[in-house]
Amino acid sequence: FPLAKSWSFTFRPQNVCSLTTKNNLSWLRFEMSSITLKSLRHSYLQNPQSEEDYALRKIDLTWRDGGAFALLGPSGCGKTTLLNLISGLLKPSEGQILFDDSDVTSLPPDQRNIAQVFQFPVVYDTMTVYDNLAFPLRNRKLPEAELDERVQRVAKMLSMQNQLKHRASGLTAADKQKISLGRGLVRSDVNVMMFDEPLTVIDPHLKWELRSQLMRLHQQVGFTMIYVTHDQTEALTFADEVVVMYEGQIVQIGTPEELFLKPRHTFVGHFIGSPGMNILPCDWNDGGAVFAGHQISLNGNLSNPASTSKLQLGIRPEFIRLASEGIPARIQRVDDVGRYRIIKAEVGGTSLNIYANEEVEIPSDSLHLDFDPDHTHVYCDGWIHEAKGQS
Repeated sequence: FPLAKSWSFTFRPQNVCSLTTKNNLSWLRFEMSSITLKSLRHSYLQNPQSEEDYALRKIDLTWRDGGAFALLGPSGCGKTTLLNLISGLLKPSEGQILFDDSDVTSLPPDQRNIAQVFQFPVVYDTMTVYDNLAFPLRNRKLPEAELDERVQRVAKMLSMQNQLKHRASGLTAADKQKISLGRGLVRSDVNVMMFDEPLTVIDPHLKWELRSQLMRLHQQVGFTMIYVTHDQTEALTFADEVVVMYEGQIVQIGTPEELFLKPRHTFVGHFIGSPGMNILPCDWNDGGAVFAGHQISLNGNLSNPASTSKLQLGIRPEFIRLASEGIPARIQRVDDVGRYRIIKAEVGGTSLNIYANEEVEIPSDSLHLDFDPDHTHVYCDGWIHEAKGQS
């Protein structure tokens, strides 16, 4: 942001990484805090006895400064617990939380410089939009001139400059959530902004608009942002990197493309995609996978899995082709979803989904399937089985 003569700032010198000039204005670019979690575990029980007693199992993770990240997973997987540990609302049972190289594990929330937007908007209904946005600055006793400049700037970012004199009680849920977001943006001392399912109460037709606005704001202000959601669309369209959680642990960290093309756990494959990855029972014979009595072509020289492993094949509907010969399947039904059709088929008592473009001719009752070996994966006890040296 540009430096004006009337502004004052509080910041750590080590976090200023450059000073540039543009249009006769000086600009400071800040490095926000990286977040490191070391052997983090948490249980709501006083004396946990087993892994099942932990809401959050051992987590080691580093988020780089200035990135946009998402925590994705179903309700009860530990997302909000992890967020509350980072913000200081909870103290972990074990492990450390570091902002840059500073251990903040025992610091209260007000000393961590965190801005948190909750699932339900937290606003002061009797105050105007202006006073709601100014509230955290008045608590910090900022001069009125600087306070006014920041409020006006953030209101413009949020397209609320014409509502500043309106009382919050008369606003929509979407506008109230904008105020919650704005109260974090007006501050100059924020290490990280965290969002705990912030669009839950927003009308579906406004969700895309607000999510796009969040992405634009991230590009403008450069804060480290962590977005918690159970909605895969929200996570994949917001974040540069997604952390997928399941039953209190992290099962995969990656870009949206990596999560889609190479799920490292069957939960990731099933949870991401609409419909998700086909997870099919299989056996192992002569160095390869066998599904419903048919040898499946795979890429990579896979070692033999342990004899006690539960084996499964994973392939997304997009990577199953209709063929003149191959695995015979019986059609159960065809759903037309506009640009393509989803074939619900059955092979040897196992159901699976196949994508078919509109121009593809679909037989009336049976067909043959061919699995793309580049996108067919073997899973042992839920985890991907790879050739040695692959990751």
